[in-house]
Amino acid sequence: MFPRKRTVAIVDVIGVGLNATDIVVELPRFPKFNSKLELISACIHLGGQVATALAACRKWGLSARYVGMIGDDEAATLQRDEFHKRRIEAHFIRIPRCASQRSFILLDRSTGERTILWERDARLKLLPRHLRREWISRSRVLLADGHDPAAAAHAAKWTRMHGIPIVADVDTIYYGVKELLQSTDYLFTSEDFPVRFMKNSNLLRSLREIFDQFRCKVIGATLGASGAIAWDGRRFHYCRGFEVQAVDTTGAGDVFHAGIVYGVLRGWQLDEMLEFSCAAAALNCTAAGARGGIKSLQQIRNLMTHGTCCARAFSSEQLRHYERT
Repeated sequence: MFPRKRTVAIVDVIGVGLNATDIVVELPRFPKFNSKLELISACIHLGGQVATALAACRKWGLSARYVGMIGDDEAATLQRDEFHKRRIEAHFIRIPRCASQRSFILLDRSTGERTILWERDARLKLLPRHLRREWISRSRVLLADGHDPAAAAHAAKWTRMHGIPIVADVDTIYYGVKELLQSTDYLFTSEDFPVRFMKNSNLLRSLREIFDQFRCKVIGATLGASGAIAWDGRRFHYCRGFEVQAVDTTGAGDVFHAGIVYGVLRGWQLDEMLEFSCAAAALNCTAAGARGGIKSLQQIRNLMTHGTCCARAFSSEQLRHYERT
């Protein structure tokens, strides 16, 4: 008799994209050019856009599946162990005699802001042939980043065929990223991506132009401490950021996208989705490392209820003006 083919379990979210090992160098302040500066500490943390977002999703009780590339070094072992500990179903494509992706993060202790230096072997590129359709189709939401757009777009086409919503985290204009955007439902980018992508210095107008071109359900941008903004085809939704004592802003955007995934699965309205995501992202900044400050649902709700918001990035008059034009 032939062995029965194992059925792929249905999960809440599948993530297709980056994992990384971060060497976080904590500094009393950012160094001046051609200077010397004694560091405070240097520690290894795990990160990567999609991998970090899935860690947050698991913290909040969602089941998760991951597809991504690793090498055959110690960093790969760290990633596998971490996913096993968090009970994330991981499908790593391992490249022999290859270093996993790593980043050097210079963390300014005085502000919590960081500068990221990264390296990634070209052999770590995720390709469509690395994906299995049942991994994608047996999920309720797809989360993808734009670093390997061909694979992400391929996964997105499968999810479209099965009516599965797609959340995309895009911060860089990679070749082929347009194909991913064409299949994306909820697109949240870095603040500078829309203006660079559309060659229009006005963020609000750029968001509307991307929406009109790619027909997403929602297009938005994260604004750092100032929160996040989104356009749904009718009006802008703006959520101010929450004031916290920032230790490390690494991973804030990744946790924000996890919040969007969580909100989509819960069927929330866009305003609640943005508020939850901003609160989760802010709290993640209160500890070192991309995944160090992922907080519980109750802690996030407490900040939403009792927290103080940062200053507004956009006035109501500005939003109304760009809703009309």
